Amino acid sequence: MRFKQLDLNLLVVFAALMETRSVTRSAERLGLTQPAASAALRRLRAYFGDEMLVQVGKRMHPTPFAEALYPQIQRSLQSVEQAIATPAGFDPATSTRRFRINASDYVMVAVLVELARRVAAAAPQIQLEVQLPTERNTEDLEAGRIDLLITPEQLLAPWQPSEFLYEEEQVVVGWAGNPLFARALTADDFFAAGHVGVAMGTHRAATFADTQLTRLGRPRRIEIEVASFASVPWFLQGTGRLAVLHKRLVRAMIPQFDLAFAPMPFPFPRLREMAQFHEARRDDAALLWLREQLRLAAQDVA
Repeated sequence: MRFKQLDLNLLVVFAALMETRSVTRSAERLGLTQPAASAALRRLRAYFGDEMLVQVGKRMHPTPFAEALYPQIQRSLQSVEQAIATPAGFDPATSTRRFRINASDYVMVAVLVELARRVAAAAPQIQLEVQLPTERNTEDLEAGRIDLLITPEQLLAPWQPSEFLYEEEQVVVGWAGNPLFARALTADDFFAAGHVGVAMGTHRAATFADTQLTRLGRPRRIEIEVASFASVPWFLQGTGRLAVLHKRLVRAMIPQFDLAFAPMPFPFPRLREMAQFHEARRDDAALLWLREQLRLAAQDVA
């Protein structure tokens, strides 16, 4: 189809080129041959009168014109995707929609297991694809590579809509045989013990709990640092170590691990967990349904 003498299929190729910065990978993504993708790039250059992407070393880099054009094309393609993916009469019982959700392993265990149960009961043909957070969360949301981002409030992209899901209490957790849990845990007990810490992603980003504890100005003795919340219990069993974890997660872990937990021994803020989505999908009937199921799942777990 052409619009103002432009083959609109070229815009899909342009978006793939901007995301992959490679003719070969764009061709693979779109199911094209490499010569066909190269020809599409030549036609884009001819239509816009700009090089669009230029080869620098082994990667292609967009021109300033392409950088300025891309967000507009991206929004247009997302609107088209929404229009064709979500019929006016969304029916969860018959829908075959695939939802891509980005969430930490804590949210997976504590909430998304219940969400999956609810979805399976009401919408047996719907698929859930759950991805771990990366440094590209916001970029993936902008590009439409994920439908829903579940994240603490302080990590939201302020220019995209979001909604409150639930508040989460942080607790001190350790091996059930640790004598500290036989009495009221004190702040001195907490800071004297060795700890298992969590740092996320390749950049080892601090968790909500670690950020809050740092503000207290009293350092913890981190004996082991792991990359996921779900791996913490393995390093607590049979030791005197402690960790700070989400109460929902700890409750989900207790049937599988010999754990005990106690309230934080000093005032500690609650985590506000949010769901974020793209502005273009604010009124997506299928996503509205999923967000409601997510809220109900979080309430059920609480």
